[in-house]
Amino acid sequence: TPGHADFGGEVERILGMVDGALVLVDAAEGPLPQTKFVVSKALKMGLKPIVVINKVDRADARPEEVVNEVFDLFAALDASNQQLDFPILFGSAKEGWMAASPEGPKDAGMQPLFALVLEHVAPPKVEEGPFRLLGTILEANPYLGRIVTGRITSGSIAPNQAVKALDHDGNLVEQGRVSKVLAFRGLERVGLEEATAGDIVSLAGLPDATVAHTICAPEVMEPLPAQPIDPPTLSMTFRVNDSPLAGTEGTKVTGRMIRDRLLREGEGNVALRVTESDERDSMEVAGRGELQLGILIETMRREGFELSVSRPRVLLRRDSSGVLLEPIEEVVIDLDEEHAGIVVQKLSERKAELVEMRPSGGGRQRLVFYAPTRGLIGYQGELLTDTRGTGIMNRLFHEYAPHKGPIQGRRNGVLISTEAGDAVAYALWNLEDRGPMMIDPGTRVYRGMIVGEHTRDNDLEVNVLKGKKLTNIRTTSKDEAVRLTPPLRMVLERALAYIQDDELVEVTPKSIRLRKRHLDSNERKRAERQRLAEDVA
Repeated sequence: TPGHADFGGEVERILGMVDGALVLVDAAEGPLPQTKFVVSKALKMGLKPIVVINKVDRADARPEEVVNEVFDLFAALDASNQQLDFPILFGSAKEGWMAASPEGPKDAGMQPLFALVLEHVAPPKVEEGPFRLLGTILEANPYLGRIVTGRITSGSIAPNQAVKALDHDGNLVEQGRVSKVLAFRGLERVGLEEATAGDIVSLAGLPDATVAHTICAPEVMEPLPAQPIDPPTLSMTFRVNDSPLAGTEGTKVTGRMIRDRLLREGEGNVALRVTESDERDSMEVAGRGELQLGILIETMRREGFELSVSRPRVLLRRDSSGVLLEPIEEVVIDLDEEHAGIVVQKLSERKAELVEMRPSGGGRQRLVFYAPTRGLIGYQGELLTDTRGTGIMNRLFHEYAPHKGPIQGRRNGVLISTEAGDAVAYALWNLEDRGPMMIDPGTRVYRGMIVGEHTRDNDLEVNVLKGKKLTNIRTTSKDEAVRLTPPLRMVLERALAYIQDDELVEVTPKSIRLRKRHLDSNERKRAERQRLAEDVA
């Protein structure tokens, strides 16, 4: 779907399963920038789309103009002559009709769309030979175990049939029997007695098979060509929340609960890798960028989990000659022309290399960069700010390349609370000269919690509980009401990009707090001395 965050080539794999596509466009808004990403992939794979102009019943509908905009979009995406000669239907899904003209007729319902699909979409390309299926989607089911979905390329499959799984190099992954053959009928999933070439089915009974593996009859030796899964490029440590406020806002707080939830996620999510960490009560989770890991954290938070997470770390490796390599991503940004300069400047500071810049119609431009993954941490929010919400970024893993050197991160230190209790407005007002705050008056704080950003590059310990000294002596001067500058609001993605290696983000269903890894001041000093000694060694 447009705007879908693609974590590992999922769009390409799913497009490889289908024989046709409907491009659904709003009759008033026209094709939106997000539409380009998936449409360009579909056109490159040779699909011949049917264009459906929906919502023609809107008062501001302009269906004829929108058809021209769709044609311009296809032309800009290098569509072939056959693809540019696309069939068009107009209609209103709300009113339940489709027709060859915006005016109707409206009495045929959706029948014209179904008839056009049958006429325009080619039948599935099937091959002769024994059973073969390429895994495209992976999910975990509490009753059936791991389920792999894909399209049958050749042969047929039935429950209890012997099969094996091959990786993309042709190595044997496992042998077994299919326990269930399932297919979708509308939104329902039903069991089948047999499925044949061309069918899209889900197979249960193979605990080790995954996406991009070929599931086939025992006599097959050659795997099907597969889009490789993008390797994880970032890892984070998920730990038990051990702050003084632990357990006050969430219901799932133990290490065992967090471990079980992450292992369950790793079973059904092909782009995640979950392993045990060296630290006590913690798990290492590797994935495709901080956005994917951020979505996982947000999902767990809404399920009632409390946890603390470390700063995202890029997964580096060395080649055979010992050169340090880092992951490089291909970044495609669609934006309005006037914002191109600031985006190029910001990404160049993050060691990105501009490889393509071309107009994409309607006063917009497409920029293509090769950027190191660590340079993209926290950039999504910055892009939306710089482009006033109009910039759209898509990222794909490109390669491992030699390390590009240091990237300037956060320059400022932080303000750390020395006391536990409720923050006082008077104390926050007195500390405003030291830097912007991250908390409101009345916020519960604890020792070692980060309450603001220091104006200098060192950390500063402060007391945000210190109230105004009151005496029984009257003065002629009136007490002035304390007026505070609005605090910095830390959403999850910004918090993950903000923290340093010695800091953690504490995530609960109600709060996102920043804290030091070591809450005690003396422990922090000891850890810093130890780190400096290791750096010297």
